[in-house]
Amino acid sequence: MRPPRIDEREVEFTAVRAQGAGGQNVNKVSNAAHLRFDIRASSLPDDIKARLLALPDHRITEDGIVVIKAQDHRSLPRNRAEALARLQAMVDAVALPPVQRKATQPTFAAQQRRLQAKARRAQVKALRSAVPRD
Repeated sequence: MRPPRIDEREVEFTAVRAQGAGGQNVNKVSNAAHLRFDIRASSLPDDIKARLLALPDHRITEDGIVVIKAQDHRSLPRNRAEALARLQAMVDAVALPPVQRKATQPTFAAQQRRLQAKARRAQVKALRSAVPRD
């Protein structure tokens, strides 16, 4: 199953000034892209929405809005594409449901190895104790 693609019409972009060093260009040109994506109002399937909202990610607000700021590139279109790629990566990461763990029992041989290792360790520790004097 392929993860769903993000519809760009559901994403809100804002051009803002980038932070950090960069000389005159960074002070006068708004090249950073600020992306906002409302998870609850999106057209994503409900199970993917639930897994996205459950993520412990600082980019997701309490209202269920993803906020991503991209400012790595010098041009606004490249920063927009970068922000959209990061959002798509988030969706791709939760697209497949987590595999449920099946509880199993250790084999008899594994139990025996564990007990033998415990006995060896107990023997080593017993030999460290002080020898009684008569």
